[in-house]
Amino acid sequence: MSIERVLSPLPGTFYRRPAPDQPPFKADGADVAVGDVLGLVEVMKNFQEVTAEVAGRGIRFLVEDGEAIDAEQVLAELEV
Repeated sequence: MSIERVLSPLPGTFYRRPAPDQPPFKADGADVAVGDVLGLVEVMKNFQEVTAEVAGRGIRFLVEDGEAIDAEQVLAELEV
């Protein structure tokens, strides 16, 4: 088994939820399928989805909801 890292495509703010009053796209420990939305990166009021490129188990987020991030920063890890 190996660890796959999910990287941010852009610098900005990372959101784990579609809206403040909604649950996260994925909870820590959840299974992930290819194409699942894992979060959003906001840059100047534009939102880009961060999606899973591989399927895996036990996702572990390394950044908090609403945290400022850099391009190529590791957002999460999952077992593949």
